[in-house]
Amino acid sequence: MAHRYKVREIAQQAGLSEATVDRVLHGRPGVREDTRAEVQQAVEDLDKQRTQLRLNGRKFFVDIVMQAPERFCAEVRAALEAELPTLAPALVRARFHFRDTESVDDAVATLANIRGRGSHGVILKAPDRPEVAAAVDDLVAGGIPVVTYVSDIPTSARVAYVGIDDRAAGATAGYLVDRWFGRGDEDAAVLVTLSHDSFRAEGEREAGFRRALRDLAAAEHRPPRRVVDIAQSSGLDETVEDLVTQALQRDPAVAGVYSIGGGNAATVRAFARSGRPCRVFVAHDLDTDNRRLLAEGALSAVLHHDLRADVHRACRLLMQAAGAVTGVRTGSSPVHVVTPYNVPV
Repeated sequence: MAHRYKVREIAQQAGLSEATVDRVLHGRPGVREDTRAEVQQAVEDLDKQRTQLRLNGRKFFVDIVMQAPERFCAEVRAALEAELPTLAPALVRARFHFRDTESVDDAVATLANIRGRGSHGVILKAPDRPEVAAAVDDLVAGGIPVVTYVSDIPTSARVAYVGIDDRAAGATAGYLVDRWFGRGDEDAAVLVTLSHDSFRAEGEREAGFRRALRDLAAAEHRPPRRVVDIAQSSGLDETVEDLVTQALQRDPAVAGVYSIGGGNAATVRAFARSGRPCRVFVAHDLDTDNRRLLAEGALSAVLHHDLRADVHRACRLLMQAAGAVTGVRTGSSPVHVVTPYNVPV
């Protein structure tokens, strides 16, 4: 056990004698396991208290840079604003830079402006392009840590990525879609809608989706289910509705949807306008539209992850990069399959 504190401090925190604490710290025999656990808990409590004292009154200005449809940006803003009080005793203030369509030039310009003005850290969702990676590198070199959020830029100097394992999420969607169709529906095609192919997360999800369809088909000695792609929609309703309508007119076999890029209400309208049933529809994120569509039965399932937990972790990672906290968890966020019967509040 680490000797980060004096024996007297640990003993006072644990409510034990100094002799008992000393035996635990030095691994001597004759100490019950529950006593060892009490000493370990005391050390952890002292760590938390030290962190609280270090954070007390400290201010962090964090910039949130996102290129995503307005409905998703609104969800992220609400999640972050709900989590800011939980970061106390540190005082965290957020500045939002939202754009509803993909633009490499705008992302680079925004990051350059932040570097010029200064920031304690950036939470970023932007295209995975060399120019953006270079802008991230410039920020980090200037002492401003960057956490990529929802969609990664792994070749950059970002300090961490916060989000789901997108390839695994896409494979989960492939499994759900293929099993939902079942046997006898091998000729049914599935429509995959993307907002823009420059976002790494979307490419990873599609790759995982296609891989799952191939694996399932190979296990059953049949051809993989056919996939029809729609890209460059920016996730905007008016664009998505037109593109889905055109795809349905071109291909009478399309009977299901995996929505990676959003615009799901528009996709539902396009199927209705075409007089076509959508037999399975899997989407991402529990935004306002998707909650309503789930309740109405228009969506079969939503792959959901906790945005509040993710933005909280992103802020803590930025604080850790500044030396204010330690021990922040890295790794992928869990994905939950949500149906109309288990929608979280």
